[in-house]
Amino acid sequence: MSEPYVKKLSTILLDSVTDKDPLVQEQVCSALCALGESQPEETLSACEEHLRQHEKLAHPYRTMVLRAMETIVSNHISELGKDVTRAIILLASSEMTKVKDLVSDWQQAASSVLVAVGKRFVGMVMEEMLGKFQPGVLPHCFVVQTLANLSVFNVFGMVPFLTSVLSTMLPMLGMAKHDSMRVVFCCALQRFSESTLEYLANLDQAPDPTVRKDTFASDISSAYDTLFHHWLQSREAKLRLAVVEALGPMSHLLPSEKLEEQLPKLLPGVLALYKKHAETSHVSKSLGQILEAAVSVGSRTLEVQLDSLLAALHAQICVPVETSSPLVTSNQKEVLRCFTVLACCSPERLLAFLLPKLDTSNERTRVGTLQVLRHIINSAAAQMEVKKPFILSSMRLPLLDPNSKVKRAVVQVISAMAHHGYLEQPGGEAMLEYIVQQCALPPEAQHQKPSGEEEPPADSVRDISVSTLYLVSTTVDRMSDVLWPHLLQFLTPVRFTGALTPLCRSLVHLAQKRQEAAAEAPLIQYDANVTLPSPYAIATRLLTVSSSPYLGGGRGAASLCLLNVLHRDIHPSLGQRWATTIALLLEHLEEHTAKTLSQKEWEEKLLVFLRDSLAVVSDNTWICQLSLEMCKQLPCYNGTPQEKNFLYKCVGTTLGAASSKDVVRKLLQELLETARYQEEAEREGLACCFGICAISHLDDTLAQLEDFVRSDVFRKSIGIFNIFKDRSDNDVDRVKGTLILCYGHVAAQAPRELVLARAESDILRNMFQCFSTKDPGLQLCLVQSMCMVCQAICSSAQAGSFHFTRKAELVAQMMDFIKAEPPDSLRTPIRKKAMLACTHLVSLEPELEEQVQSDIIHSCLHSIMAVPPEPEGEGGPQEFLYLDTMHTLEDLLRSILRRNMTPQGLQLMVEHLSPWIKSPRGYERVRALGLSACLLQFFLEHLHVSALVPFHNLGLLVGLFSPRCADLWPATRQEAVSCVYSLLYLQLGYEGFSRDYRDDVAERLLTLKDGLVHPDPAILFHACHSIAQIIAKRLPPDQLINLLLTLFESLGDPDKNCSRAATVMINCLLKERGSMLLEKVPEIMSVLRSRLQETREEHVLQSAQHSVYVLASQHCVAVVTSLLGSPLPFDSHTCSLWRALAVEPGLSAQVLGLLLEKMSRDVPFKESRAFLLSSAPDRVATLLPLAATCALHEVMSAPASGPAVTELYPQLFAGLLLRVSCTVGVQLPRNLQAKERRAGSSALASRTLDPCSTAVDALRAVLLRGGSEDVVQRVELEGGWELLSTSAGHEDGVARLASAMAKFAGPRLPLVMKALLGAQSSVYEAQRVTSTAFLAELLTSNVVNDLMLLESLLDNLAARQKDPCASVRRLVLRGLANLASGSPDKVRAHGPQLLTAMISGLDDGDGPHSLVALEAMAGLAKLLGLVEPEDLRAVLLHTAIRIRPFFDSEKMEFRSVSIRLFGHLNKACHGACEDVFLEQVVGGLVPLLLHLRDPQASVAAACRFALRMCGPNLECEELADVFQKHLQDGRGLHFGEFLNAACKHLMCYFPDLLGRLVSTSLFYFKSSWEDVRAAAPMLTGFLVLHVEPQQQSQVDLEQLTAGEQHPLPRQPCSSYSRTQPPRCE
Repeated sequence: MSEPYVKKLSTILLDSVTDKDPLVQEQVCSALCALGESQPEETLSACEEHLRQHEKLAHPYRTMVLRAMETIVSNHISELGKDVTRAIILLASSEMTKVKDLVSDWQQAASSVLVAVGKRFVGMVMEEMLGKFQPGVLPHCFVVQTLANLSVFNVFGMVPFLTSVLSTMLPMLGMAKHDSMRVVFCCALQRFSESTLEYLANLDQAPDPTVRKDTFASDISSAYDTLFHHWLQSREAKLRLAVVEALGPMSHLLPSEKLEEQLPKLLPGVLALYKKHAETSHVSKSLGQILEAAVSVGSRTLEVQLDSLLAALHAQICVPVETSSPLVTSNQKEVLRCFTVLACCSPERLLAFLLPKLDTSNERTRVGTLQVLRHIINSAAAQMEVKKPFILSSMRLPLLDPNSKVKRAVVQVISAMAHHGYLEQPGGEAMLEYIVQQCALPPEAQHQKPSGEEEPPADSVRDISVSTLYLVSTTVDRMSDVLWPHLLQFLTPVRFTGALTPLCRSLVHLAQKRQEAAAEAPLIQYDANVTLPSPYAIATRLLTVSSSPYLGGGRGAASLCLLNVLHRDIHPSLGQRWATTIALLLEHLEEHTAKTLSQKEWEEKLLVFLRDSLAVVSDNTWICQLSLEMCKQLPCYNGTPQEKNFLYKCVGTTLGAASSKDVVRKLLQELLETARYQEEAEREGLACCFGICAISHLDDTLAQLEDFVRSDVFRKSIGIFNIFKDRSDNDVDRVKGTLILCYGHVAAQAPRELVLARAESDILRNMFQCFSTKDPGLQLCLVQSMCMVCQAICSSAQAGSFHFTRKAELVAQMMDFIKAEPPDSLRTPIRKKAMLACTHLVSLEPELEEQVQSDIIHSCLHSIMAVPPEPEGEGGPQEFLYLDTMHTLEDLLRSILRRNMTPQGLQLMVEHLSPWIKSPRGYERVRALGLSACLLQFFLEHLHVSALVPFHNLGLLVGLFSPRCADLWPATRQEAVSCVYSLLYLQLGYEGFSRDYRDDVAERLLTLKDGLVHPDPAILFHACHSIAQIIAKRLPPDQLINLLLTLFESLGDPDKNCSRAATVMINCLLKERGSMLLEKVPEIMSVLRSRLQETREEHVLQSAQHSVYVLASQHCVAVVTSLLGSPLPFDSHTCSLWRALAVEPGLSAQVLGLLLEKMSRDVPFKESRAFLLSSAPDRVATLLPLAATCALHEVMSAPASGPAVTELYPQLFAGLLLRVSCTVGVQLPRNLQAKERRAGSSALASRTLDPCSTAVDALRAVLLRGGSEDVVQRVELEGGWELLSTSAGHEDGVARLASAMAKFAGPRLPLVMKALLGAQSSVYEAQRVTSTAFLAELLTSNVVNDLMLLESLLDNLAARQKDPCASVRRLVLRGLANLASGSPDKVRAHGPQLLTAMISGLDDGDGPHSLVALEAMAGLAKLLGLVEPEDLRAVLLHTAIRIRPFFDSEKMEFRSVSIRLFGHLNKACHGACEDVFLEQVVGGLVPLLLHLRDPQASVAAACRFALRMCGPNLECEELADVFQKHLQDGRGLHFGEFLNAACKHLMCYFPDLLGRLVSTSLFYFKSSWEDVRAAAPMLTGFLVLHVEPQQQSQVDLEQLTAGEQHPLPRQPCSSYSRTQPPRCE
């Protein structure tokens, strides 16, 4: 770009900086910086000139320009010439000092420009600054600040000037009277001192290596006197802080004698500031620098000040640190730095001060002291080396402190000690034990804190201890020999249980490390470490805690990993096997969480692992030692019942693997003698132990139990077992219960072939002695063990031949237990266990008597059915217990029914359940129905019919269950359907059908079952009607009378829903099977007719419908005419009578035809004005068509009207659809409106009478009864029915209805279309619109092509293009365009016709927002890709020109559709784009680029698409690639980056277009859309930025400038050249 051009463009941008929009200001500054990137000197010159020429420009805008200049200077300082630099310096200096008052942003921006220039041209900047820094005159404060900042940013360039600067500045210190000026001088002295120190520290790189510290000593000394003796005494806190910040670095430049002289005053003076300032980090930092300076000169004065220093610094470190306060944290870091300095020079005195502080009980003092101690251990390691024993001994009291903060600090100190060899000293073991103790802290202990004190977060002490232990184990090599094997001692003590996870992980790492060093050597040397736990203790401990694998942060996995590592030390044979099995266990833990892991399954896996390990070892001595250790560790788990229970199982498993019977019996005896029988979990664990042991040692186990049973415990006297001498009766019962449980588990676990022989003689004999007990715990043990024994017997292969002599006695005892339970509550599982025992006993021989079976059923039902359910939302353990008990009851009833699989046996069960089925309490009914369904299903599954016999009680059973399909409880309804379903299949079974036969009619019950969850009575009774139909189809004729009589009894059911359901089913049965009850019909009709006069019950009204049917069969016209004369709206009786006319299909068709004729013959509405001055007349419905519509709906609402509706389907559908179109917005006559209001208040009408809603309901009824249920459902899902009734949504509703018809009712469309085509010439505009909308939507489906209706449909629509109604014309275009989606293969054949119609639509109407034109554009977009190229070429240019004005339409829909159509036009032209059309492509580039920032997302998306389609037509691959890369749908767009890239390639390949593109973009400078307006100058800037200098003449800068204030004329249409320049690099 040429220099004049850059200057002009910069001027334009600088003029725009005053825009009120902050976004525009920001973009202008960004554009200036971008321009400065390519032409820095020209841009800077333009900015400098602009500021000079606009002296009155407000300082916020001057600040923005100066900041842009700073950015350009900083990025291109090496490219700037001296002339430009000098001008910039003069400008910035002038801007900075123009006003004496402080204007921080403006003056700081100018100062920053000077500092940026001074990085290279420090001499020129200093020349200007020194000119404003004259002796004897106070300078501008920003002059001093600029000098200070310059010394920091250009140390080597600035330090040589400091001598003269300081000599000039020192006299000024006395002249500064204002604190603000003094603060500036202090900051400058601080920066000067810091830069001097940096210079002296890097003399090898300095330009003048002869500079020495004493060069500045005198000046700094003089400044020091002023600052310390005068300014430090100021009352202004800001000044005092500035002084102390300066004194720190200045102290390093003071002469050593002066520093030594001043230290007695300086140090107390600085320390005194701690009391005056809340924020002390600057004081501490300066103090550290002063101390470093004093130490560096070997000051002796420091020794004298040491006590006061230590006291002040210690007080600062004891201030509690708030994590939200970075200043306090920073202060503590600086204080610790001071302690480091003191530790290096006086370690003895420091420790003598610190260590006694550890003995204090004050939390803050102790925590602060520990922090200092940790810091000096790390930072002054050499000085502390000889002090290690002293420091270790001083930790005695902190180790005992229970405070969490102190604990945390102690752990951190121990961590530091570990890294520096302290723990290797005597006393280091105590530190290790302390760490482990903190790792074992329970989470709840963290929450206990004294009131008023802030504690660390909940797990902070434990977490830091865990982290410290692991880090010390894994990262500190010197600690390896200290930790191993010492940490093994902490595995077995119970108090360290919480630390097991980190302990195991550390031990695993240490062991693996030792294995790498010596692979074959044993890890544990027991001869050198006698205090270590034995291999048996380690194995037992780790295996037991693994049973709760997710506790303690995952100790299961950690313990198993440690076991795997120690396999050689546990036993040499286990290595290979454990490598495989432990890996599988760890994998199982990884696949689960604490919530998903099954505890039972996990414990079983661990027991299998133990059993497998014992088999691999196969060493009886080793196994016995392990079992002894397991027994020894049992008391350790008294506080963790689950783990102790598991350890008992491990004991049983280990004893089972032992071959020494003496050891087995001895240990079993010890277990019985030492068990804590008062603990339920322990009793269960002991029983499991005996059961597992009995797998291998049944005889020894039973013998040991027998010996114990014979002891004095059972006789409640003092015997030789002294452990029982003080036990109460309660304790003895617990011992008995435990022994009984042991017998039960022995029976359940022992080999089945051995159990049968020992069941009665050894096991049950001892259990029978306890049946007389009344202790609930003992009873529970009895029934639980009895269940296990009976289950073991039944599961034996010889169970069928087993004769249980005491079966009846045992059943009676179980019944006594059940009857003793309270019937209104369920708190224990006694009755569940007793029922389970009975379930197993029933299947054994001998068979129970019939009366005993009946008593069992009666007692069990009364025990559980009446128990009230738990309150809603409180389902806990009691709810689970109830469910388990119900399942057990089901199993018991099934086992009894299995003994008598006959209709009589089934009837016996139902008789017991019948009172509960009819119970007034819902929860009892649902339970009874659930049991009934279960029993019927069981009976059906096990039905075996050897000969065809009648199911004589089918009618009675169906009559009992079927009314319950409408019960108030949803669960009861569903269970009732299941019962009826099973009964129908039982009948089929008795008729000879196979068990796997599936009946289509009966299967419908399952679909109805799911719908019964809805509480809507209409749905329920409709379902009951359907169920009755199914029953009627499958019920044998001889059972019909019994069924009807049973249903008549149900009419008096206390549940009104069931009573009504019985009525529905009776009527349905009469309808379906009435011919078989011919002699009964007169009597039934007489009863129902009399009921109509006496009551308004629904079932009575249904009876009266039959009489209406008979009358209408003889006088159809008269009946219809009479009923139509009934007052509107029809009352409930009238509605029911209309529905009666649908009983017989022939009659229904005749009635429907008459009603359709009366509805269509009369005018649908009359127009009248409610007020004389109203703008439009009101439409009022006429009475006869309205009444006929209501009657049609009532007739078709009856299910029996289906055949008639199917016959008249096309006429009914078309007539009612046109009726809907004529009633949209139509009102009732005034007399009916008043009647509606009265009826609404008195609730007399059956439904509200709205003309349109009535017609819509009738239309839906046609579809439902005509077999088009899917159409109704689809329109319902899409909200089409509601849309049909509204003026705004009527067309959409018609379209959705047409779409559903095309999809689900295709074969009906030819006749429906024929009926609708007549409405195309209707005098009613609404009917023409509705019919056109319906036909247009049909073209979206290929069904019209399949039915060979396409040609006639297209011709009919084309004929309506000249309809006077714009809505009709618009819908015609929509229909023609729909051909693209419905029958795309037909578009080519009709291409010219379709394109002509669309082009005509574009020119339809003169309004700028013609909906016909909008529809035409949308249609063209659909058709372009499908028509012949030749057909498209003829209309391409016209279309592009015609849609161009819509790009900037105020309406979003027009912008979006026109731009997307433009994209489709480009897409259709790929590879064959003519120059004439290409002109339109070029002309559309600017609008498309700018509308990417359109506020509407759909318009921006359309622009993305259009630009991607335009790319290939421009024949510029790079530009097309940019469009494809940046403008993909769904991808975020960085607009500036994209626009920059696009403009770059545009100007590279098409530089001739610059003027045209810039001119076009000017139109958008005044766009009403803010983002588009902001994007226009950016586009202009990027175009100009990337064009070659010789093309810049195309841009008229005056026109560009004027475009901001005045509208521009339409741009000239310059020619577009295909000739491309060479490719741009």
